[in-house]
Amino acid sequence: MRLNAEIKKVLKDFTLDIRIDTSASRIGILGPSGSGKSMTLRCIAGIETPDCGRISLDEKVLYDSGSRVFLKPQQRNVGYMFQNYALFPTMTVLQNLECGARGSRTEKRERALEMLSRMKLDGLEKRFPSELSGGQQQRTALGRILAGKPELILLDEPYSALDPNLVDRLQREMEEILKDYHGQVIMVSHNRDDLYRFSEEIFIVREGSVLCHDRTKNLFDDPRSLEAAKITGCKNFSRIRRIDAHRLEASDWGIKLEVDRPVPESVRFVGYRAHYLKPVWGGRKRNCMKFCCAFVDDMLFEKKYYCIPETGCTDQDKLVSWFVQAVTQEMLEKRGMPDYLEFEQERILLLE
Repeated sequence: MRLNAEIKKVLKDFTLDIRIDTSASRIGILGPSGSGKSMTLRCIAGIETPDCGRISLDEKVLYDSGSRVFLKPQQRNVGYMFQNYALFPTMTVLQNLECGARGSRTEKRERALEMLSRMKLDGLEKRFPSELSGGQQQRTALGRILAGKPELILLDEPYSALDPNLVDRLQREMEEILKDYHGQVIMVSHNRDDLYRFSEEIFIVREGSVLCHDRTKNLFDDPRSLEAAKITGCKNFSRIRRIDAHRLEASDWGIKLEVDRPVPESVRFVGYRAHYLKPVWGGRKRNCMKFCCAFVDDMLFEKKYYCIPETGCTDQDKLVSWFVQAVTQEMLEKRGMPDYLEFEQERILLLE
């Protein structure tokens, strides 16, 4: 299965101008709220109409402004799970599942009963959505989609309506349910952790445009641009002056850095993830910054140290964040605070 979507639509604050061309089975679209993620899904599903463009699944054209093709949502064989699940409130669980199935009345009932068992909703078939937990509502909504045997499933912020304490369990349940589904699934979210866990390929969007896309791990390891690095959760950035092919000056941190890989001339910033800083005791090593803590946030499962760079700047937005989890914190309690923090060269992000 290959999805090819070229979508252009003028919105209130920006123009949505998106291209997605992928045969990956699990696709993530990551971006801040209001960046056009949900509108992209709604256009693919046929709920919204682009101003122009083309959307196809393999050889099946769902929309083509040039040829004036526009398949109605029910003709696209695309399942859409809304943020609030959109279950019919006056129908029981079984009736909601039947609504997603196709065929004769008997075939719909058989398919709904199959989904009832597969979604682990046995015993709840006569309940109404208001009588279900958030997780049960989600399984009902997903079961209704799967009952129709769609070629493509669209998940719009599937965990945003759930209690945070339930999200980990429901993510595992979602993965288990979709394990045997062989079509494509697109999940949109502003939560990078959700998509890192779910997707094999990821598109990062901002104000209606794709900033970059790649295999998920590759993109988090090398987001390539400052904006993409911020969206993927990087906390530390510095402007740079390129010295030569392997050396640069991080002007906001007041240190020089060396990397084994070539530094492209287009690089304007470096980034470094707060969990990857490495404590160093004793003499200065390569790619080190003196440790000088401005303040600490003591969280439940980690400590967040905010450090003054060697420029001496104490502006909060210029401090270097170092997030320390339990194992490293135990070492700090035994050895004391480090003399330096090391930026390991292979983890330095070179950004345009």
